[in-house]
Amino acid sequence: MQMDIENKTFVITGSARGLGAAIAKLAASRGANIVLSDVLDKDGAETASEIVKDGGRAVFKHCDVTSQKECEALMDHAFEQFGSLDVLVNNAGIHEAMVSDRFVFDEMDVETFDRVLDVNLRGPFVCSRAATKYLKQSKRFPSIINAGSTASFVGYPFGLAYGVSKGGIALLTKNLAVALAPYGIRSNCYCPASTDTDMVKSVSATIGSRNFGATANPNAAQLGAHLVRRIGDVSDVAELVCFLASDRASFING
Repeated sequence: MQMDIENKTFVITGSARGLGAAIAKLAASRGANIVLSDVLDKDGAETASEIVKDGGRAVFKHCDVTSQKECEALMDHAFEQFGSLDVLVNNAGIHEAMVSDRFVFDEMDVETFDRVLDVNLRGPFVCSRAATKYLKQSKRFPSIINAGSTASFVGYPFGLAYGVSKGGIALLTKNLAVALAPYGIRSNCYCPASTDTDMVKSVSATIGSRNFGATANPNAAQLGAHLVRRIGDVSDVAELVCFLASDRASFING
């Protein structure tokens, strides 16, 4: 059950820490080759070193997903390192509260909106295009796996740009599935609710302190939208991603 991603090569964007790092570590523990990428070079290199120390195979490559040149270099590097590219995980993402303190709709400037969409939506498009020439060569049920969100489908306060970008991811995923199906390349996305990461904690604290005071409990508001009354763990999502990347998910597309 754990070996059907063995020797597959994963490229995971935004994997220096948090959810991306958890996906990388779990996939490596099941025998996958891992190419981590991020703009956080120190953290990314440390995560790669941890994987190697634990007996896995991993390298780190700097990549800003808003740069087409860097995205193309990332895919080239993966193929050069491991001789294949079987799975692209478009995990890199940001929220407007990380970009500016003007994250409320009627205060938000165009630059903040553009920045969120550049990373969260344009980035996966550019990375997917760059990876496709290598995914076409894979014989291991190749796939693209995108980071969606419950915000892909419903609106939330103080997350307009993020929600628009994640709504776009849902349709990018479906359209990639149609476009790439003739080549045997699948496209899926994972859409978690609030998950226990530094990013979620930071964004929740920023929104909570501004709108509800310094004593606000952002977890309480998040849990109100959860049918499972807990914050998600990164392992919950990492397990799903590894399943979607596996041979067992070869009939799941779009």
